[in-house]
Amino acid sequence: MKKLLLITLLLTVARYSVLSKEGMWIPMLLEKMNASEMQAMGMKISAEDIYSINKSSLKDAIVHFGGGCTAELVSSKGLLLTNHHCGYRNIQQHSSVEHDYLTDGFWAPTMKDELTNPGLTARILTYMEDVSDAVLKGVTENMTTRERDSIVYINSMIIKDKYGKNEFEKIDIKAFYYGNQYILMKYDVYKDVRLVGAPPSNIGKFGGDTDNWMWPRHTGDFSVFRIYANKENKAANIAEDNIPYKPKKHLKVSLKGVKEGDFTFIFGYPGRTQEYIPASSVKFITEVQNPFKIDLRRQKLDIMTEAMDSDKKIRIQYSAKYAGVSNGWKKWIGEDRGIKRLNTVANKQEKEAEFDIWANKMQNSYAGMIDNYNKITDELTPYEMAYSYFVECGYYHDLTRFANGYSALVEKAKDEEVKDEDFNKSLESYKKSAKKFYKDYNESVDKKIFIASLTAYNSFPYKNLQKPPFSATLNGKYKANVENYVNSIYKKSVFANEEKFFKYIEKVNRKSILKLQKDPMYAYATSIFDYYREEVYPSLMLITNKSDSIQRIYMKAILDYYRGERIYPDANSTLRVSYGKVGGFYPKDAVKYNYFTTLKGIMEKENPDIYDYVVTPKLKELYNNKDYGRYADADGKMHVCFIASNHTTGGNSGSPALDANGNLIGINFDRNWEGTMSDLNYDPDQCRNIMLDIRYCLFIIDKYAGSSRLVEEMTIVE
Repeated sequence: MKKLLLITLLLTVARYSVLSKEGMWIPMLLEKMNASEMQAMGMKISAEDIYSINKSSLKDAIVHFGGGCTAELVSSKGLLLTNHHCGYRNIQQHSSVEHDYLTDGFWAPTMKDELTNPGLTARILTYMEDVSDAVLKGVTENMTTRERDSIVYINSMIIKDKYGKNEFEKIDIKAFYYGNQYILMKYDVYKDVRLVGAPPSNIGKFGGDTDNWMWPRHTGDFSVFRIYANKENKAANIAEDNIPYKPKKHLKVSLKGVKEGDFTFIFGYPGRTQEYIPASSVKFITEVQNPFKIDLRRQKLDIMTEAMDSDKKIRIQYSAKYAGVSNGWKKWIGEDRGIKRLNTVANKQEKEAEFDIWANKMQNSYAGMIDNYNKITDELTPYEMAYSYFVECGYYHDLTRFANGYSALVEKAKDEEVKDEDFNKSLESYKKSAKKFYKDYNESVDKKIFIASLTAYNSFPYKNLQKPPFSATLNGKYKANVENYVNSIYKKSVFANEEKFFKYIEKVNRKSILKLQKDPMYAYATSIFDYYREEVYPSLMLITNKSDSIQRIYMKAILDYYRGERIYPDANSTLRVSYGKVGGFYPKDAVKYNYFTTLKGIMEKENPDIYDYVVTPKLKELYNNKDYGRYADADGKMHVCFIASNHTTGGNSGSPALDANGNLIGINFDRNWEGTMSDLNYDPDQCRNIMLDIRYCLFIIDKYAGSSRLVEEMTIVE
C-alpha cells in the first residue's frame, strides 16, 4: 500500500491560514512540511537542528517523563526540568507530616542527597522510521477489521523482533491518521531518575485547582530531576554507584525573555486529540459523556475538599488524588463551553453535508459514510457510557480497585500448578504494596466517595444493558439505601480499616486467603470488574472495532477530500512539534488578556486563609526588595508566566518552550480555559498554551531556594 502519508499532502497554506498556528507535527517530516513556514514566522534554526539522526539535535534533549509528561535535559549532567504537577506523585511519596515536601519544598544540597524514585522512567527517542509498507503488507481493502488488525499485529511483531530484547530499550510502532500510516520509534529507557528539587506547593501549585486551566496564571509549575546511568553512560536500574547521565544534547537556557509576536515552538509528547471525528461523536462527548463525569467528580471534589481543609494528614494523602480528579473535571467544563461557543457540532454537520455531495458526485466508496458513522455512534453510546460509569464509579474508587487487586492472589492460591514458594513471594509483594496504599488512605473520606459513586452507578439509565450485580442487593435487601449498604460493607470488610487489614494479612496463608472471597468489599469489587469484562467489554469492543474501521476510512476520505493540503495527525503520545507566536487574546467583549504575568500578581492574589494562595515570607521578602538578580525582565519586573498560540494538549505538560534559536525560554504546563476544546476543535483566536517563564524558574531555584549549584550546571544565554 502506498504511503498515504505526507506525500499526500505537502499543502499550501493558502486555503487554511490558521494552520500556521494549529497542528502537532511529526519531527522527522518538518523539513518537507513545516520548515519554510516556521522560518517565515521567525525561526532561525533548521529542521535538522530540531530533528536529526545523523547528528545530535534538539530531539536528544526531549524526554518522555513517567509515560505521561514531557521533560527536557538542561545540563551535561543529566539535569531534567519538568512540571511540578508531573513530579507531584513522586514528591508526595517522599513526603510525610515530619518531612512535608509538598508544603515546604525539597532541594537536595548535593547529588548524594537526590532521591530515587522506583518505577519512574525517562525515555529518550533515538530513531523514527515510516514502516507503513511493512506493517500493511498483505492488507487488502475488502478485509474485515479483525483480519486487518491481525495482519497489522503480526507484521508489527516481526518488525519489532528484529531489534531483539533489551529492558533498557523500547520499540513502539504507532498508528497515525487512524491506521493509514505507521511509524516506528526506538527509545532508550532510563530507570534511575532522581528527585533533585521542587518548590513548595505555594509556588509550584500556586492558585491550586482554582487557577487550573485559567489565565492569567502565576504558577511556578516546575520540578527538577536527574537521570542517572551506569559508568558506561548506559541506562541501568537504580544503583548506588550510578553516575549522572551525559546526554548527547542539552538545551541552552535563555534569559532574554519574550515579547509579543515572538516565534515559539513546543517540543514534546502530546497525548490525545480528536480533531477529525464527526459531529455525532463531538455531540456525544460534550452533551452526554462529559456532563455525567463532571457531575460525579464535583461530588468527589467536595468530599475531599472538606476533609483536606480539616486535617493536614488528609491534605497530604489526598492532594495528588484531588488534583487528578479536578484536572479532568475542569477541563471538560471548559471543553463543553468552547464547543458550544464555536458551534462546532453544526459547523461539522455543514462540512459533512458538503463532503456527502462530493462523495456522491464522485460515486466512490465514501458515499453514505457519514450516515453509517452516525448509526455506529448511536449503537456505541450505551456501551461507551457503561464504560464511563464503570471507570468513574468503580475503577476510580480507591478501595474498590485495591480490593479487586487481590483477585489475582486468590487465583494463584487456587492454582495447583503454582508452588507454595511462589505464592508466598507474591503474598509478600502484596504486603509491601498494601503499606503504600494505606499511607494515602482515609476510611471516612473513602467511604463518602464510595457512597457518591455507588449512588451514581445505581442510576445507570440505559435499559438495553443490565445494571451491575450489586444493584439487586442494594435495591432489594437494602431498599435502595446506599448509605446503609456502604456502612455494612465497611463494617464487615477487612479492607476498609488499615489496622484490621494488616492484622488479617499477617496471619493469612494460601488456604485461608480463599475466605477473602466472602469479604463484602472483595465480592463487590470483583463482581463489577467481572460485570464489565463479561457484560460490557465484548460488545463495547465489537462496536468500537466497527467505529475504528469507519474512522480509519473516514480519515482516508478526509485526506482525499483535502488532497494537496497539509493535514497533521491527531496526537497519540508520540514526539511532536507545534509552533506559534507569543500573544494575548480577547476572552470576551471589552476584555483583553496580556501575554505575560508578573510576581506582582502573586502578591495581589495572596490570601493567607486559603492554602492555594498563601505566599511564603521568603518570596514576599524577595519581592519587596526587588531582589530578582539577573532574572528580571528589561522592564524591571519579575515575569512569571506567558502565553502563545502553540497547539498543545495533555502530555505536553513539562514540554520545553523554545525560541527562534532553539533556546529554552519556558516550560509548558497548561492551556487557557477558553481554549480547552482544542482537543476537538482548535480556535486560533482563543486557544493559548500557558508556559512558565524560565527566568522565574531559575529565580526560584537560585534566589529563593539557594540552589545555585543547579543553575551553574546549565548553559545560560544572556
